[in-house]
Amino acid sequence: MTQTRIGVGLGLLAWGFVGLQLSDRAEERFGLQASDEDREALARLGPRIIPVDPAERGSGGGGGGDGR
Repeated sequence: MTQTRIGVGLGLLAWGFVGLQLSDRAEERFGLQASDEDREALARLGPRIIPVDPAERGSGGGGGGDGR
């Protein structure tokens, strides 16, 4: 039973490793590499992080907390 689990686990790891190695070559062969336009569109979909200085935050807006 334990040997079976180890075998299945190692098989899955090997499958993943081979997939990672071959995916770049497949992209090149089939012409599926991302263009600069695709990268920009993906960047627009990502989360936007806006840092806020706690000293300038004041008491307006937001939610939660006890106002300290």
